[in-house]
Formats: sequence, C-alpha cells, structure tokens
Amino acid sequence: MAISANRLELLQIADAVAREKSIDRTIVITAMEDAIQKAARSRYGTETEVRAEINPKTGEIRLQRLLQVVEHVENISTEIGLEDARARNPEATLGDFIAEPLPPLDFGRIAAQSAKQVIVQKVREAERDRQYEEYKDRVGEVVNGVVKRAEYGNVIVDLGRGEGIVRRDELIPREIFRTGDRIRAFIYDVRREQRGPQIFLSRTHPQFMAKLFSQEVPEIYDGVIEIRSVARDPGSRAKIAVISKDSSIDPVGACVGMRGSRVQAVVGELQGEKIDIIPWNEDPATFIVNALQPAEVAKVVLDEDAERIEVVVPDEQLSLAIGRRGQNVRLASQLTGWAIDIMTEQEESERRQKEFLERSQLFMEALNVDEMVGQLLATEGFSSVEEVAYVEIEEISMIEGFDDETAEEIQARARDYLEELEAKLDAERQERGVSDDLRSIDGLTTAMLVALGKDDVKSIDDLAGCAADDLVGWTERKDGETKRFEGTLSGFDLSRAEAESIVMAARIAAGWVTEEELAAQAAEDELEEDGIEDEPDLAQAAPTGAILNG
Repeated sequence: MAISANRLELLQIADAVAREKSIDRTIVITAMEDAIQKAARSRYGTETEVRAEINPKTGEIRLQRLLQVVEHVENISTEIGLEDARARNPEATLGDFIAEPLPPLDFGRIAAQSAKQVIVQKVREAERDRQYEEYKDRVGEVVNGVVKRAEYGNVIVDLGRGEGIVRRDELIPREIFRTGDRIRAFIYDVRREQRGPQIFLSRTHPQFMAKLFSQEVPEIYDGVIEIRSVARDPGSRAKIAVISKDSSIDPVGACVGMRGSRVQAVVGELQGEKIDIIPWNEDPATFIVNALQPAEVAKVVLDEDAERIEVVVPDEQLSLAIGRRGQNVRLASQLTGWAIDIMTEQEESERRQKEFLERSQLFMEALNVDEMVGQLLATEGFSSVEEVAYVEIEEISMIEGFDDETAEEIQARARDYLEELEAKLDAERQERGVSDDLRSIDGLTTAMLVALGKDDVKSIDDLAGCAADDLVGWTERKDGETKRFEGTLSGFDLSRAEAESIVMAARIAAGWVTEEELAAQAAEDELEEDGIEDEPDLAQAAPTGAILNG
C-alpha cells in the first residue's frame, strides 16, 4: 500500500520534533493522536468517545468511535445495546466497548489550531519530564555550561540538554559572568515546578570544592584518599579534611601535588580562595588542633555531651587562632562540627583561679571551716559538698594535716548541710505545687523537681509530655555556627539517655504506655534494623472492559 505525501510528512514531522526536543518519537505520535481525538470530538460532539490511531510505519490515521455495551441504551452517542453489539461481534458482553470506524476528518482552521496547541503542550510536558528525569539523579555532580544570560545578579546557564540557574548568593563574591562565558558549577538541587524543572547550581557549596579536588587528585577519584569534611568562606578561605586509606600515601601531600600544582588548579577555579588541607583524625581533640592550623594549641578541654571544646593557646597565638573577623575558628568549627571556645593561657589561669576560690568559699560556708581547710579540699580536687559527704573517709583523712577525727567531723558537717539543703528544697517544691508523685521517678532529685516546678512542670502528666530536649537542651547548626538552647535541667549533670529514661518512666506512670508495649516496640525496631519487614499484600487489579472491533 502506497504512503501518501501527507502521511509521510506526518512521520517526518514526528521524527524531527523528537530529535530536536530529545524525546521519544512515540511520545510525539501519541501527542498527535490526542490532538486528532480532540479535533474529532469537536466535529462529532464532545460526548462522543473517539479514539485516534496513527500507524508508526505508514502514517495512516484511523478514527474510531467507542460505544459501551449496556442493557438499556440511554445515550446513542456513547452506548450500544447488547443485542446490537452481538450482531456486530458475537463475543460482546456487558461493559465491553465496540469500536465503530469513523470517516476521515477534514480539519478546519480552528480545529487545526486547537490540535497544534495540544501537540505543543504534550511535547513541552514530555521535554520537561525528560529534563527532570535526566538531572534528578545528577545532584552532587559538577557540570560545565555556557552563560545564557544574567538577570538581577542571577546567572542562567545553558547545560546543553537543560537550563540551570546560579543564584546570586551561590556565586563567589566579586565574581562576574557575561553572556557566552563558560562556567563550572555544582548541582545541589533539582525540583519539579509548574514552569518546568529547575536545576539549581552553586559555586559556593562546600561539595563543589570536594568535587574539584576529586577531578584534580587521582587518589581521591580512586577512593584511596577520602574527603571527610569541607568548610568554606567562599572567595576568601577554606579548610578541607582528608584521610588516606593507604598508610604509604600522605593525603595532604597528594592533594597539594608537585609544587602545589593540584591545589593551585582548584584555587584558580575558586578565584584565588586560600585552602588549608587538614589531616583528619578520629580523635576529636587531635582533629580540632589540626583544624586550627596554623595556630599552635597548648591545651584542650572536651565536653562531649554538648560537643563543645575549650582550646587554650599561648597569648601571642590568640589572633592567629581566631583569624581575621573570626574566620579561622569559624571554619575550624564548621569543619569539625564542634563549638570551639578559644582562650589564652593567662585567661585560662585566671578562670581556674576563680573556680578554685569559688570552691574554697563554698566549703568554708557549707562546712563552717576556715579558709585553709576550704582551700585544702579544693586543692585535692573536691568540687562539691556531695563528694565530701559520701566519699570514702580515707580520701579525706589522707590529706596532709588531717586525721581521722577531723575527716569524720568534716563529713558529718557535709551531711548535715545536705540534709538542711534538702529540707529547704523540698519546702520550695511543695510551695511551687510540684506533685509528690514525681518523687517516685528514678533519676530525679529534689533540686531537679524545684527546677521543673519553675518551668511549670508540676505533675506526672506534665513530665510525660516533655521530650528529652526539653530537659537537657539541644544544639542547632545554622550558617556554620552552633547555637545552644538550654533545657529545664541543663544545670544538672544529666545525660540525654538519662533524660529519655526519666520521660519514659513518667509516661509509664501516667498510663500513656505500658512496659509491654515498649518492649514490643523495641523488638519491632530491632527487626527493622535487621532488615526483616512484612511483605505487602498483592493488590488485585480491577478488571476493565475489553475493546472489541465492531
């Protein structure tokens, strides 16, 4: 059968559009079928169920009207009686569709315009889907493109098979791009939006630097050297932590390269951004000391629960450790994930002296002893009256100048003081209306109950409604800085695990949950961790009516 010229043109147009838009030819032909169906409905009536088919090999267009087989016909445009249907096809049953051929359609100007709009819309949607599917899995890659235009400080980039945008805040400061410039950027997000897929690019993202090093350093690309963390002040300075899986390879030397060739290639791409390459270490203290380079560190004191560290540096190293406008310590904090407090040796000495005097004064007032005895106790490392009251008697009597009798007297005074303090706190607890029931919760002291009362937590139900964060506080990282939020019991030596245990005990006491339910939940969580999940039920697909040719 010969193919007429217009049919051949139809297939050629479908091929050309598919190539130009980089979409499947089948999608274009389907769009054409939808357009013809819409035009046919306007000709035969909007109620009519029309199906158009285009033969992908010959270009032949076939129009059919679908009539549903029913027992009683109410609309002759869409339905056909069972007897009439069986006259056309003996196998027809209720619910089936009979396909009735329609004569070829001559498109009018309006119908042709409408069909064109349908095709354009369908092709545009297919192109957008293709772009999204292509780039959604490329998040985290570095791409090259050509600047298409710059508007309001944002740069629109032609990626070849898509279009990306580098927003003004994702460009390195003082960086200017003009139309036609080549640009390299990091894909950090791809979103579906009404106007089409949006590909967001960045030149300030920390991982952009990591990917550039991966391209310049073969050992990183091969996985021998691993980049553990990156911190950047875009356009000014950056720190990158690396570790080698092969002890014979120096990770810092490999990243620097011969005469700095590798690191200079990255510096050049980042507009002269200075880069400190830091050896990563699993010991937080060692890693933080490395991260504060080039400053020298004399001593560190870690607070692992709060992820906070105090760093002591020589007086002359303070400005170097902090850096210009706090840049060095800020980048070190971002790199390590720890909040870093820097002080000089003199400041640390003054603080220690102040703490020593405060402890001495506490012992003098609580135990009714003279200054010498208070200072002796503080010097021996006692930090609270509780330690003095309940420590082994030998630890006090072995202090120079003390004997057993003196030690017993000091311990007795410490216990008397604590009993008196406990009575005062309990009176305050009652005055604040804190329930006696809360005393039964393991881990809560009277001082904690008073603190809870000050925060309006006065009953078992009030405590059961709390979270561990409400009790011990929490930290948030924003813009590379760690901010600490205090909880009701932050002033007490209470770990997060202990806080969770207290809240759970309150929920059991309040009747919100039972120990059996908690045990069952724990068992279920353990199963999920082991990868054992219930198999989903197989849904039965609802049968649909068959389409039969009349």
